[in-house]
Amino acid sequence: MQKKILVTGANGQLGSEIKELHADYHQFKFVFTDLDTLDLQNEKKVEHFIEKNKFHYIINCAAYTAVDKAEEDHETAYKINCDAVKYLAVSAQKTHSIIIHISTDYVFDGQSKRPYKETDQTNPQSIYGKSKLEGENILKKYCPESIIIRTSWLYSQFGNNFVKTMIRLGKEKDSLNVVADQKGTPTYAADLAKTIMEIITWVEQKENLPVGIYHYSNMGETTWYDFAVAIHELSNILGCEVKPVTTQEYPVKASRPAYSVFDKNKIQQTFQLIIPDWKESLKKCISIIEQ
Repeated sequence: MQKKILVTGANGQLGSEIKELHADYHQFKFVFTDLDTLDLQNEKKVEHFIEKNKFHYIINCAAYTAVDKAEEDHETAYKINCDAVKYLAVSAQKTHSIIIHISTDYVFDGQSKRPYKETDQTNPQSIYGKSKLEGENILKKYCPESIIIRTSWLYSQFGNNFVKTMIRLGKEKDSLNVVADQKGTPTYAADLAKTIMEIITWVEQKENLPVGIYHYSNMGETTWYDFAVAIHELSNILGCEVKPVTTQEYPVKASRPAYSVFDKNKIQQTFQLIIPDWKESLKKCISIIEQ
């Protein structure tokens, strides 16, 4: 009998990338939901849906990710990033479902001088980061049989993201200001989607679940400015000058981590993963976007 996998937030970047590759995993039956098919803020509906379907795995891609908007709309951010996680976790615990939950680099303050390990002290500086950290803690409390994957700078062929915005603005404008003093690593959502499925396949084969927190992004590091320059180079955008600016010169409502590079040794060694370099993955994504 096929084991069932629920993917929440299925119309977002990561959920859409899992949809793209799910046909390669015939051994599983996938159920994709978004707000229109399952309102995660409705406790009774979540409970009924999970009890009825009895999923073996739940991949929770649903999140409130509007970082600046969250500074004003605390309530919705916490409902989606915390309450919804609790409803999923409580129901998953009852049905013995395994949750793979996506979190963020924003749980850190960005003051580190070396890549962040899973054991490093968290200290979120924004409502978004605080709500995501609380979501992690809720999950660990109510459904200990879970894996949390923190990721950073997510982009894909789907939805709104930095890569698509830089391509669009590069074609529309003569010049662009991009922050050059924040360092991190882009993550191609297609690579993360594949990694999640590799983890599930690994768990199935080993019959062992190494619960806990894992860090995942592509390999290497860059700044938003150098990322933008690379996007324009790969898209052959020549008529737009990308200008480096400081965080102070580019004010936003929510504080961004100045440093968001992850140490990925734990996820690599646990699941024997090969993680592509960010430039390789960017090249792949842009070739798909520009088909």
